[in-house]
Amino acid sequence: MRYSTQVKPISYLKANAAEVLLQLNEGREPLVITQNGEAKAVIQDVASYEETQEMLALLKILALGNAEIESGKARPIGEVVARLRGKRAAG
Repeated sequence: MRYSTQVKPISYLKANAAEVLLQLNEGREPLVITQNGEAKAVIQDVASYEETQEMLALLKILALGNAEIESGKARPIGEVVARLRGKRAAG
């Protein structure tokens, strides 16, 4: 998707707020808002925002997991399962 096709001045947003919200919800494409010819904000529908936040959270978890692997904190699954089964049998 090219964001350059979804660029509107802030005056357009002020004059057409209800229509802009409808388009955001139907098209699910973000809209770049400009002020004095410069991009100042990006608005998007709530569902897209939530999906983006969930994706970022998953990427953060993945990055943390990769960091633990690189630092040697990860253990093979077989070793972890054996340790947990040992604790359950002892308890």
